Amino acid sequence: MAKKKKRNLGKIKGFSIQFLPYSEIRGLDSTARIKKILNIVFGSNIIILQGKLEPQEEARLIEDTMAMIGHVKDFRGIELAVIAGNGENGGVFRRFRGKLANALAGNDTGAVTIIGPATVVKEIKRNPKKIELLLNR
Repeated sequence: MAKKKKRNLGKIKGFSIQFLPYSEIRGLDSTARIKKILNIVFGSNIIILQGKLEPQEEARLIEDTMAMIGHVKDFRGIELAVIAGNGENGGVFRRFRGKLANALAGNDTGAVTIIGPATVVKEIKRNPKKIELLLNR
């Protein structure tokens, strides 16, 4: 009988990746959005958020997490990256249609935001053709 080879992928303790559609946070105010995101991240989950947060919300999320470092056991902050589609492609009608869809949705749904705890996510690299999510061991 052939032995199965086990791959040694390091010792990454339990984490999961959770997709969060924008529709789940659309009706929430800024404080509730940030609280929902932080609750998911505290569970050692990496969030893939459809769309992106408002600039003020993103800044407040970073401020809140920086304030928690040292006060919450084993919390070292978050890693955050926003990947947005290139809105320059296409003609005038395509750009207008995209902007109209974003206005009706209340967000840029062509963007993706990745948020993860710094204890799990080492770095997020963005390249034009790929996203690299490097994890801590």
